[in-house]
Amino acid sequence: MNPPPNAGSAATPRALAAPLPVPLGYPVYCAAGVLAHVGDIVRTVAPSHRVAIISDDTVAAHHAATLRAQCPAGATQLFTMPPGEQEKTRERWAQLTDALIAWGAGRDTTIIALGGGVVGDLAGFVAATFMRGLPVVQVPTTLLAMVDASVGGKTAVDTPAGKNLVGAFHNPAAVVIDPAVLGTLPAPILRSGLAEMLKHGIIADASYFDQILLALPDILSQGAAAPGFAQLIAGSVHIKADVVAEDTREGGLRQILNFGHTIAHAIEKVQRYDMLHGDAVAMGMIAEARLAECIGLAGPGLARSVRDAVQRAGLPVALPTGIDIDAVLAETHGDKKARGGAARYALPRGIGEMEPAEGRWAVPVDDVVVKTVLGELKGS
Repeated sequence: MNPPPNAGSAATPRALAAPLPVPLGYPVYCAAGVLAHVGDIVRTVAPSHRVAIISDDTVAAHHAATLRAQCPAGATQLFTMPPGEQEKTRERWAQLTDALIAWGAGRDTTIIALGGGVVGDLAGFVAATFMRGLPVVQVPTTLLAMVDASVGGKTAVDTPAGKNLVGAFHNPAAVVIDPAVLGTLPAPILRSGLAEMLKHGIIADASYFDQILLALPDILSQGAAAPGFAQLIAGSVHIKADVVAEDTREGGLRQILNFGHTIAHAIEKVQRYDMLHGDAVAMGMIAEARLAECIGLAGPGLARSVRDAVQRAGLPVALPTGIDIDAVLAETHGDKKARGGAARYALPRGIGEMEPAEGRWAVPVDDVVVKTVLGELKGS
């Protein structure tokens, strides 16, 4: 897989690089230093009278001033919240929309979502619902958000019953990815994003999967400064964009992006979201690759290959100590992909190939098999 164009690694581009050639209907910029051009991008793709920047306290301390300096001084407002998945709720959505109303925001407002996946999902849902829809520009600041949450137009909040159960499809006006901002990320959060990158290789592109494996030593030792990291991020965006373009409403092919996530979401729920999403996805991918072997979709060795990749990325390969397997199993039935009370899974046939399941791209798996596999993962 050749590196996509315009994924440069220069410290600060002299001019705004062209967006990536992805079939999404909105531009996706990916270049180091592009954070300095967010204001120009907003004025081009979503000109407005007011600009509302939604972020969390941690990210805002690092990057909000850079964005505010590029927006109209008298018509720009920063709205922040504490960091963490526990903030992605209907209550926080209500607080943000009330704050926008109190500020005087109307349909002449553009929202900038500055942060990781929680901020992107929540701010996107605010944009989707406020005044029946405002433009939003996604500016992801974590690796996971860059390669996953910011692209595709899915917005949501969590409920006590599960993750992302209340939401809307609302495409951004643009996505602005600056790999340079990853330099401020703690190592565990950076590693969490690698799970989604590995997932993209597993579901769609074996050569991309191999490229990530080769790059892992440099990424783990050098972080955002690793050679070719920006190109790998852009490659992951390309894979997701190609899938999303084929199935914008998640009615078929797009379900392959959920590989690892049925079990991951169940683990997160049982653990009360006290873990990184990428860590849960890593466990889920190992388990679901093993499910594919157990029901005869994949040959022996797939789960071992996935487990090896996860381990090389520094991600967990076993379930959390003391976790209740029956509770995890029960939560899989509350997943968005469940139908008629049966849990369904997007499963690989091999690295780079998913089971089409006659166009459904997800297959039901008996709870007995799932429980057995979870038991293996707990004991590994």
